[in-house]
Amino acid sequence: MTKLMEYTAIEVEKLPAYGWIHLSYFIVGVLVCILIAYLLRKKSIKTMNWILFGLGIFLIVTEIYKQLFYTYYIGQGAYQYWIFPFQLCSIPMYFCLLLPFIKNEKIRNAMYIFLISYNFLGGFISFLEPSGLIHEWLFLTVHAFLWHMILVLVGLIIGLNNHLKFSFKEFKSNIILFICLCIIAFIINILFWGKDVNMFFVGPKISSIIVFETIATKFGWYINTPIYMLALTIGAFVFYLPFVLLSKKRK
Repeated sequence: MTKLMEYTAIEVEKLPAYGWIHLSYFIVGVLVCILIAYLLRKKSIKTMNWILFGLGIFLIVTEIYKQLFYTYYIGQGAYQYWIFPFQLCSIPMYFCLLLPFIKNEKIRNAMYIFLISYNFLGGFISFLEPSGLIHEWLFLTVHAFLWHMILVLVGLIIGLNNHLKFSFKEFKSNIILFICLCIIAFIINILFWGKDVNMFFVGPKISSIIVFETIATKFGWYINTPIYMLALTIGAFVFYLPFVLLSKKRK
């Protein structure tokens, strides 16, 4: 397996943030995502779920490659716990694979809203602060850029679907879902304490995110975490707002 990973370990000079490749990919990628979502807007909810399932398959296959690369090439056989796939931007992989099989409408709607708010926010913001996307290995950079653009695509496919309706009231269940996921992430961080793990960046390890790292270092992770969660929720609501307004207009 190590030998196999070595064949794909193509080292490249790191892309400059906000260089022409980064900006071109972001602008063209978002426009393509809007076009695809627009063309799929009339698909039934069932068909849409299976399209999302297909995207989920792509995500999990590429995630398996990433896990193998970090374990057998970078770690030389030792698992790198910090890349355990339960970050905020990992959640669409699980939700997309589950959606066709979720029969409970409330649960399914909560997942939809999470994907068009928190995860849409995560995918979009990653291109504005791309340090986590750019690596010295070609395939890891390609993986990161594709992954986060797919988050944008998933959010738009759901948000523009003519058969789905969104309201401000439903956002409450979305917040509850986010808190539950943060609790799971925190438990993982505790279980893997000492392994450089910080799922969702909720602590107790100091956050590596700009601004929040400063807050956590100066005041402690327990002060930073609720501020960080509140900031994410406000951002998620801002991204959710256009879909609510569009939904009201369709109605």
